[in-house]
Formats: sequence, structure tokens, C-alpha cells
Amino acid sequence: MDETEVADVVDQVRALVEAHYIFPEAAAKVSGALAEGLAGGRYPADLPALATAVTADLQSVNGDKHLRLMYHEEAIPPRTPGDDAEEYAAMARWADQTCGGVACAQRLAGNVGYLDLQPVLFPAVLCGEVITAAMSLLATADVLIIDLRNCLGGEPSMVGFLISYLWDRDPAQLSGLRERQDNLLRQAWTLSYVPGRRFGKDKPVYVLTSAVTFSGGEQLSYDLQRLGRATIVGEPTRGGANLREGFRVHPHLEATISVAAAVNPETGGNWEGTGVAPDIQTTADRARDTAYERALHDVIAADGAAAAEARDALAAARTPTT
Repeated sequence: MDETEVADVVDQVRALVEAHYIFPEAAAKVSGALAEGLAGGRYPADLPALATAVTADLQSVNGDKHLRLMYHEEAIPPRTPGDDAEEYAAMARWADQTCGGVACAQRLAGNVGYLDLQPVLFPAVLCGEVITAAMSLLATADVLIIDLRNCLGGEPSMVGFLISYLWDRDPAQLSGLRERQDNLLRQAWTLSYVPGRRFGKDKPVYVLTSAVTFSGGEQLSYDLQRLGRATIVGEPTRGGANLREGFRVHPHLEATISVAAAVNPETGGNWEGTGVAPDIQTTADRARDTAYERALHDVIAADGAAAAEARDALAAARTPTT
């Protein structure tokens, strides 16, 4: 790239921020930071280095981690405004390669269900059947552990779909999205009906988090915590509560702009910048063992059919290995 091409990319990013960023006042400051960076010669011609430098200035005003200039090795196809077909197809291919975001669904000893969701929470329209299968499989567990330690984001519709399996037929309001245009709030609720079997709203749920957990994974953690539906175990999450949209500004560069902000009906706020604080704080690598031990105690306390198995599993977990 030459200086003219670099300037063109930065000017496109500035225009996108000014037109679409959810916080207009911050948008003006971010645009100003980019203008200063361009005038000061801070932006190199190398594409990956340019993406890194611009991202640093995009996030310099308020730390919004969804504001980024992303480098893609493979060329980004041109996108016609309003035509999401190619993006949808790419997301579908990614979902197919990652089992729809379900890395693991299994029954642990003591009738504890374990569900590992990564790399992202894919849109429900794409992967609803996969989640239905996983949740139906785990519906008869006495306790459920949901692992979001490697969940990098996701689509809000999947958050509502998942929580619906952990609730009942009476809808509960979840975090909605406030959009820049007209400052409108788009509400979100659990579903009165879901296919397959529900885990229900009464049995214990533990959610594992890490410093990697981001965006959609954070929303799932936050909403379950605010509903009093789950105990969060692990590390504070990264702190990204805004909905982003991607814009092609070069064949290999994509600007991501926050176009809406999450608003929880109970708190009136979200987890932007702060992350989701765990109820039980421990390291990410200890989170699963910590939650599993507590889950076994829950099974034993309930004194159901799996109590004896849970006692054996708890004893085995506490026995030192040589």
C-alpha cells in the first residue's frame, strides 16, 4: 500500500465510525484520534501492522473492544448493502466445521451434565437444531455445567434460545439492544416453546468463564446471573457488551463498528468494560473442577437416584494420584 491507499482506508473507517457508532459523542473523539494518527504518520503501509495501529486508536477513547480494524489473509468479497447472503454462507461453513458451536455434551459421573460451547454462539437460525439435540441429551441431568471459557462471542438470538432451555414456559426478559437510530431498545425474552426437552428452571446450573470469554458468551453469563439462574465460576470476562457490524474497507481489511449496546432490564446497564464478575472466583484451569465438586455436592444434597454415584465421584476426585 502507498500513503494514498492508507489514507483512504483510514478515512473510510472514520466515516463509518461517525455514521454508525452507537455513542455519537465518542464517535467524534474516535474519528479525531484517527485523524491525528493519520496526520502524525502513525499508520504503516503493511496491512497487518496497519490493522493493529488503527485498532489501538479506535479503542483509545473508551476501550470498546468491538471497535477494530481486522486483517484477513483471504480476500473479503465485496458486499452489496442489504445483502447478507455471503456472510451467512461463511458463518454456516464455520458452524459446520465446529459442530455448530457444541464442542462437547456429555454426562459426567453423578449425573452432572457438561456442555462446552465454543468458539462462538452461532445464530439460532443456523444451529438451533444442534443446541436442541445437546440440551435434550442433558435435560435429565441433575446439575448442568456450561463451559464458556473459550467462547469468543455470539449472536443474541442464540443467548435467548439457550436460556429458554434453562427456564420454563413463562417468559423472562433478557438483555435487549439499544440502537443508535432513535435510541430504540429492542427487547429480548425467553421463549414459551422450544423444541426438544428443557433442563428447566429449578435444577442447579454452573457457568464457567475466563479472561477469554467475550461478547455473546458474556451476555449468556450475565443474563443467567442476573436472573439468579446460574452460579458463575472462574475469571472475570473481557468486557464487550456492544453488538458490532463489519464493513469491508479494503480487500483484506474489515472495520468492525459497535452499532448497538446491551441493556439489562434489571440493572439498566451491562458488562461493557468491566466484564462479568464470577460468583466463585478461581483460575480458568480450576473452574471446571471447582464447579464439578459443587455440582456433586448438589446431587448428594438432593439425595436422588444418582446420590451414591455422586459420593463415589466426589471421593475419587479427592483421592490423591501417584
